Formats: sequence, C-alpha cells, structure tokens
Amino acid sequence: MPPLRTALLQSSGRLGDTAENLKRLDEAAARAAQGGAGLLVTSEMYLTGYALEVGDIAGLAEPADGESAHTIGGIARRHGIAVLYGYPERDGDTVYNSAQLVGPDGARLANYRKTHLFGCFEQEAFTPGDTPVVQADLNGLRVGIMICYDVEFPENVRAHALAGTDLLLVPTAQMHPFQFVAEQLVPVRAFENQMYIAYVNRTGPEGEFEFVGLSCLAGPDGATRTRAGRGEEMVLGEVDAELLGASRETNPYLRDRRPGLYASLV
Repeated sequence: MPPLRTALLQSSGRLGDTAENLKRLDEAAARAAQGGAGLLVTSEMYLTGYALEVGDIAGLAEPADGESAHTIGGIARRHGIAVLYGYPERDGDTVYNSAQLVGPDGARLANYRKTHLFGCFEQEAFTPGDTPVVQADLNGLRVGIMICYDVEFPENVRAHALAGTDLLLVPTAQMHPFQFVAEQLVPVRAFENQMYIAYVNRTGPEGEFEFVGLSCLAGPDGATRTRAGRGEEMVLGEVDAELLGASRETNPYLRDRRPGLYASLV
C-alpha cells in the first residue's frame, strides 16, 4: 500500500467569515491534490475562526450535515482528496467544538466532538463530547480524530492505540506559551502509542490569543516527518503503513502493558 501523503493546512483563515474560509479551503485542497496529497487537515475551528464571542459561535454553528458540510463534500469530490476540518457544530440547542472527516468522494466519514474543553472560554461556549474514540477507514488506514487539548491526556491517545488507530488527526488552536506541546509532547505521544499524529495549528494573533503554528506530522518512531514554521503555510508529509507495521513489531509498549496494575487510574 503506498504511503498516504497528508497536507497540513496551518491557517487561521478569516475570523467570523465562513464563506471566505470555504473559499480558502477550496484553494488549499486544489494545491494539496496537485502535490499528490490524499488527505488535507485543517486547524481547530477553521471554518469560523476560534476567538469569537460566545454568541457569535452559537450563531455560526452548523449541523454536521449542514450547508458547509455539503460545500466541503463538493470540494473533496472535485479535487479527489479527503478533508478533515474543524468547526462549531450545532445539535438542537447544544453547540460542540467539532471536527469532521469527509472522504475523497464527498461522503461524511466521521464526526468528533471535543471531549476536553480548555479554559473558561471553551467551557462557556461549548458542551463537551462524550465519545473519546471516533474512527474511520481511509486508504487502508484506521484514522482517528481528536481536537487540541484532548491529545494532552495520555489516556485519550492510548484508548485510540488500543482501538487500532493508525493515524490520529488533531486540529488544534495551540497558543503561546504552550508550544512545547507541538515541539515535544506530540512526537512522544506518537512514539509511545505507535501511530502517526497529524497536529495542525492556527497561527498568529486572534483576539486575546497568540497561536504558535508549529504544525507537525509525527511518526511512530518519534521522528517529525514534517514541521511548519510560525506563519500561514501548508506542509506535506507521508504516512507509511509499512513503516508503521515494522515499528509496531519492534516497539513493545502495547504488548508489555499490564492493565491490572492500572485500575486506580479509573
């Protein structure tokens, strides 16, 4: 099976302007597909922007099968590329911080609601999701989804490892001064759980926040396959199933676990 070339779109888009962000996503999907990518991953809350007033978030939130989802399905189908995008999801009167994966045929494959909300802003704006492991099959890989703060909980990522996730997609809004998460924690998570992790950040100032960029694709050997800088850019990296299989053969972490010793954790 050939490697899955994955494009990481490090961008904050335009705050509060869904139409403009969809236009930019279409342009990015075209560039990614021309570069041989089969998957494009955006940042947390890419569709609307992150640093919005709570009322604005609620007003811009859409259902998982809403108008923007249909537009993104058309983008994916037109360019023949899968797309993972972050957005505020409305389900009745409830709003979630969500990420949705759309296949290259435009079909919606998986929708994930952020389970660990960071800080007062998110806790006021969103309801936490209650499903920690959401997966879909793409190009022969088992793909999982998390959002930002979720990946900082080792139990969360280990649950994905035990469920067979090969590639974990993590749209994020990582801000100063926590850049060590992108630089150090994410590659370690990939190594200790024997998976690829695509961690895709926003960049630059937005409201009270300063996003640090540094998006990366980390491999199961702990090596960073590609790394963005601090500004707006798109970088590409390979997710190699053969390397993943070989790494899992030699790394004993998951085989050597002793779950009976860890009961106190839960």
